Amino acid sequence: MATAAAAAAAAAVPDARRWSKGGPSSPVTTAIFLFFFVVVVGVLVSARWITTTTHLAITNLDQWRTKPAILTTTQTTSIPANPTGPTPPRSTYSISCSAPPLTPDPDIPGNISQTLSLALASNATCASVPDPQPIPSTAAANSSCPAYFRFIHEDLHPWRAAGGITRAMLDRARATANFRLVVLRGRAYIERIAPAFQTRDLFTIWGILQLLRRYPGRIPDLDLMFDCVDWPVVHAEEYQGENATVLPPLFRYCGDNETLDVVFPDWSFWGWAEINIKPWDALQKDLDTGNTKVRWMDREPYAYWKGNPDVAAIRQELVKCNVSSKQEWNARIYKQDWIKESKAGYKKSDLASQCTHRYKIYIEGSAWSVSEKYILACDSMTLVIKPKYYDFFTRVLVPTRHYWPVQDDSKCSSIKYAVDWGNSHKKKAQQIGKQASKFIQKELSMDYVYDYMFHLLTEYAKLLRFKPTMPPEAVEVCPESLACQAVGRERKFMEDSMVRSANVAGPCDLPPPFSPEEFKRLRRRKEKLIEQVKTWERNASNPEDSKR
Repeated sequence: MATAAAAAAAAAVPDARRWSKGGPSSPVTTAIFLFFFVVVVGVLVSARWITTTTHLAITNLDQWRTKPAILTTTQTTSIPANPTGPTPPRSTYSISCSAPPLTPDPDIPGNISQTLSLALASNATCASVPDPQPIPSTAAANSSCPAYFRFIHEDLHPWRAAGGITRAMLDRARATANFRLVVLRGRAYIERIAPAFQTRDLFTIWGILQLLRRYPGRIPDLDLMFDCVDWPVVHAEEYQGENATVLPPLFRYCGDNETLDVVFPDWSFWGWAEINIKPWDALQKDLDTGNTKVRWMDREPYAYWKGNPDVAAIRQELVKCNVSSKQEWNARIYKQDWIKESKAGYKKSDLASQCTHRYKIYIEGSAWSVSEKYILACDSMTLVIKPKYYDFFTRVLVPTRHYWPVQDDSKCSSIKYAVDWGNSHKKKAQQIGKQASKFIQKELSMDYVYDYMFHLLTEYAKLLRFKPTMPPEAVEVCPESLACQAVGRERKFMEDSMVRSANVAGPCDLPPPFSPEEFKRLRRRKEKLIEQVKTWERNASNPEDSKR
């Protein structure tokens, strides 16, 4: 970068030969020239270090994404890419508690976590945030982020089209939020608005704190509202026309085609303490090892699902597809009783031990389900019952490449056909399962999860039309303030998922937005492949029709 700036400076400064009148320059003239040359170079290089301009392009198809972007440029602070001196040592972290945890409220049942409440009441002092380190010159070779990062542009486009995010928009998002997050100079402040289910808010905040550790000082100042409930609530139809000026930017774990909630990685990437699901970094390795225990050809030739059917009617319908004395739908359905399992020490709920069938079923619960990444991680071909919701990474998954689409209005017969097809096309079915597990292992690593969070929050912060300030009700939080109040499995999962050193190389490079044509092709491709599977099913059930 410095070389490019120097070249630009040389072009801006008059050629020294013009001042010599054809003869050699005098020492005074040379000295004056060199002085101005150094000044101009310094100004240009400093400008390149301090300011970057980002073009915010137009994307997507629906009424939000066809609107022209009112906000087209914004300025942010970046980190110098070529340090002039040696790279400083990488920041390393640990947890040190100066006092025991506060005493929990005895009136609250023991199975309800009080960690976040205690942390916000502890008045803990957080350590200073180190200054952002210069990005080494090798960072220029960073790879492009996975394709699903492109949906960051899609999710934020409605506010770009509205001209940015105002404080009034943010205040409107408060109605259903569980907590408010403010980041100022790399420090995090939390205002708890309403308790979340289980420890969703606790581990979501923990994950954000790990991001701040991974990239110290590089997350821009921001102010956001987060809703930890499953289903999205920002309905697009309610914010058309003049109402677009009050569109609330609300973060949550999933979205659908009728809502505009901003999708963020879910809490379980740092562990789901209530049901003993490990943090993703460790569980991902366990699942990869679990895939090797039973060869695909030696696995049970049926579709497997194990979970809680009581959370949604669609799951209760799935139970009817189980094998019985009257019907064989090629499905093996098991009810997961978490209360019974917790008393038994979680011996029969190890996810890495469930890659024993050739096919696994993914079905949503009350909304999207965190189980999707665990199911896709097996080499088994995943049968996805037509979903309504998506999370941050699933929108790039392709039918018959990463999964097999199952109709939601005829689940049992659709599952039976999928298994019959797979058992008749074993190599193809095995390949679909392998491509999905490869995607999960390679493109959903914790490195990429953190990079997705980094780019999403950075792009979000660019849209703010106000200067974030600390709310009077907010409390500063840091890894110590949370972990030092945690006990048992919560404390263990925090320690296991803790970022232990800063990443000085920087995140992967954010790919550009979809063009309208690209987005149309992606959607048409999925629709065409799903329709092809439906045709195969119809032909299998009505052989005579396929001959016409």
